[in-house]
Amino acid sequence: MEYLTSQKVDLSYDQAIEKVTDLLKEEGFGVLTEIDVKDTLKKKLDVDFKKYKILGACNPNFAHKALQAEDKIGVMLPCNVIVEENEDGTVEVSTVNPVASMQAVSNDRLQPIADEVRTRLEKVISNL
Repeated sequence: MEYLTSQKVDLSYDQAIEKVTDLLKEEGFGVLTEIDVKDTLKKKLDVDFKKYKILGACNPNFAHKALQAEDKIGVMLPCNVIVEENEDGTVEVSTVNPVASMQAVSNDRLQPIADEVRTRLEKVISNL
């Protein structure tokens, strides 16, 4: 099973971040965190890296349901979405596949929650 869903987009890096954030909102997700990997690696290691941002997306309703089913599931939250600019200038957006993540947890009550979150994240990718 693939651990992610990914798509190259015909948008600039900044446009892709804005668009994916808007589409996440439409699916009930907020962006709790933004990690600018390029900037962080430059500051911490003085290395150059491509434009790469990790968005920590959370849908509070699904997070609550998952936490009720498995209180330690917070170690796998939020759902990460990445926006990256490849060396050839193309921009790619990827989301975690929560169904693949949840295979590591032996709790059948998480499966329908992970399925619904996956469906919503795949919808975000397909609407880019």
